Amino acid sequence: MAVRVINPGLSTTVQDLGRPGYFHLGIPIGGAMDNLALRSANLLVGNDESAAGLEAVFVGPELEFTADALICVTGADMPIKIDGVEQPAWTALPVKSGQVLSFGYLKAGARIYIAIAGGIDVPEALGSRSTYAIGALGGFKGRPIAKGDEIPVGTAAAAAREGKSLVEALRRRPGMPAELRVVPGLYWHRIVGESHRSFFEDNWKVASEADRMGYRFKGGTRLNFVERQQPFGAGSDPSNIVDSCYPYGSIQVPGGTEPIVLHRDAVSGGGYFMVGTVISADMDLIGQLQPNTPTRFVKIDMASALQARKDRAALLGRIRNALQ
Repeated sequence: MAVRVINPGLSTTVQDLGRPGYFHLGIPIGGAMDNLALRSANLLVGNDESAAGLEAVFVGPELEFTADALICVTGADMPIKIDGVEQPAWTALPVKSGQVLSFGYLKAGARIYIAIAGGIDVPEALGSRSTYAIGALGGFKGRPIAKGDEIPVGTAAAAAREGKSLVEALRRRPGMPAELRVVPGLYWHRIVGESHRSFFEDNWKVASEADRMGYRFKGGTRLNFVERQQPFGAGSDPSNIVDSCYPYGSIQVPGGTEPIVLHRDAVSGGGYFMVGTVISADMDLIGQLQPNTPTRFVKIDMASALQARKDRAALLGRIRNALQ
């Protein structure tokens, strides 16, 4: 079957869990910004967790189904409608041939995930169906979906799970303010002690520059750098370094003013110092932050980061058990 795109929404792309293993070649991991939301949607319709679905930001698409299907929408709080009738989120919903899925205005969060039983069946590129639009790689013709597209869907492998739902307690969302846990990085020594303190004590807000490459934050105190003679190969600004690799979740601060957390489609290296790295367990939360969301960075050590990773894995285990 195929799904016809009546209206593509905003930046709606095919995404799965990404394509790890190519970062050294400059190809980012990609995949769903809110990994846990996509996994949950897939499990609810009986797909493998890694199946491809649709990710839309701020504005949902309008889609017509050419055959009966089972769908689920997770992630941001955005009213779901089938032929204009509102439906519950985080729930397996039957759709009949000819019916139209649409969405109301965003209420909270930033990104929704639409899973369809059978998964989006576009060709794999480097082992993934995720769209890397900047590189025109993967997804539907290497780009966001557009009006008139017909998105192929695979054959559902599991028995119908109509009405299956994930309880509120297992739906992870950012707090208010959002708190992002950070491990200080290799370049922590490049800023003075007062900036060590202010970075974690200040109240930041998500800036308007927030997308799949990275999220910029504004409103905190400018970081001051330890004086040094810039080494050969580094730029003239104190925030410049000789080019280095950028870990997923790393926080660069150009000019010491506005931190940028690098996300799923970010470049793999460059010449800005990194103040630290947002832990992997909290990267999903960033994908649900709207511009102007109050945010705090919370300093933790490696042991706490590893424990947070275990806690996230345990949450995923509880979701799997709940949806068996």
